[in-house]
Amino acid sequence: MPDRHDDVDSWLSERIDPLPPPPGTFELIKRRARRRKYRRLAYTATAAAVIVAAAVTVPQVVSLPVVNSGRPAAAAGSATSAKPTGGGSQASAGASAVPSPTALAPVPPNFRPTSVTFVGTETGWVIGQAGVAGHCATAFCTSVARTDDAGKTWSGVPAPLTGSPDGSTGVSGIRFLNTEDGWAFGPGLFATRDGGRTWTPVGTGGLRVTDLETVGNRVFALFASCTGSGPEFAASCTSFTLYSASAAASTSASDWTPVGTSTSGLTDGAADEAASLVLTGSRGFLLAPGRALYAGPVDGSGPWTLVNSITPACPVGRAQADGQPAGALVAAVTGKELILACATVSGSGGSGGSAGSGGSAGSGGSAGQQKLIFSSPNGGASWIQIATAPTAGIATSVAASPAETVVLGTNQGIDVLPAGDITWQAANLAPAAAAGGFSYVGMTTDEQGIALPANPASGTVWFTFDGGLRWQPSRVASS
Repeated sequence: MPDRHDDVDSWLSERIDPLPPPPGTFELIKRRARRRKYRRLAYTATAAAVIVAAAVTVPQVVSLPVVNSGRPAAAAGSATSAKPTGGGSQASAGASAVPSPTALAPVPPNFRPTSVTFVGTETGWVIGQAGVAGHCATAFCTSVARTDDAGKTWSGVPAPLTGSPDGSTGVSGIRFLNTEDGWAFGPGLFATRDGGRTWTPVGTGGLRVTDLETVGNRVFALFASCTGSGPEFAASCTSFTLYSASAAASTSASDWTPVGTSTSGLTDGAADEAASLVLTGSRGFLLAPGRALYAGPVDGSGPWTLVNSITPACPVGRAQADGQPAGALVAAVTGKELILACATVSGSGGSGGSAGSGGSAGSGGSAGQQKLIFSSPNGGASWIQIATAPTAGIATSVAASPAETVVLGTNQGIDVLPAGDITWQAANLAPAAAAGGFSYVGMTTDEQGIALPANPASGTVWFTFDGGLRWQPSRVASS
């Protein structure tokens, strides 16, 4: 009878090659290691006081948001707001979409979007001007369009009865919390509780709404005292106060109340700086004139308080055309992890990329600027520089995805720093980059985001479905 141990010994003596890990494992480990490295550096910087963050007294990403981001997204609502989270509105992400009414109205011709907001990944709205002045359905040409399939098709919906921004009147921004509750703003304020079928004007006591974001069951807005004329509604603002209201009751002036004394009457004297809002699911942030950063709960349970100042290397700057700061752009990954893009002019000409005097950032002719990217792991208490963005272009908007990819909109295109990477990539814009670049970017999810061209005449909203590396336009028009 043969000895079976010989077979076992022979098998054990054979060379064994280990199976390789699943594809992408080493890249994932590398990204996570870099992410941990950034966080360790940030905490070390806090302990060693490397980052100067002196406390001083002191918008939307939305809509990243978008996305709420931006300003959204968002994103986002979040932007993830996205800020959310349009012409600077952050994308919003929130309640799941529901089918739109079966009788779809056509989109008015010559639609020129200035703001965009999304709830989830499919349903979103844009606001802007359409048609030809004097030949619109009402005395105003302000129009709103909606998509329920991520920009594949669009339909027209009723719009607030007001014009484009003209000093203290008109609107240019839009945010929706869900498929029913929405707001149009900048500088006026309108609210809808029926998905935009009807809009109610909200009195602001002569103040101008320069930024607005929404999350949970509340809406937050910056009410400002400004003297800018024409489309420069957010220029020459001397005081900002953070107001809030319940989404279920925001159609009357009495529904809106200041969040607290710390975030009332914020100013930086005659510096003429802007302010911005960023909301997450648990915490909100307010960047005020003078670099002061405030934060607080988003459920209305208490006031917002001073956290610290952003890094001294980052002046807030004057307002862009959409009301967002030209120098300091803030995005949120979570209620603790923030991204800050600091823009200073390094090219020739221009005035620091500020659009406070009208037009989009960079309209003064600057070809580029230094753009430092900072990260905070502790809700803005300290900051550490993690990257330097490409010099080309004037920064207009920043967004951060849940995976921590950084997306930067400029007047020349979109730059992307993938999560855990150290090398920036110029986004592929097909078929060609929008003339004048982009005024807003927001990430709704790790993969999906939206961007708005700086020139509304393009009539498009841009989408990415691969984390910001490739973008394609969707024309806001009836099929």
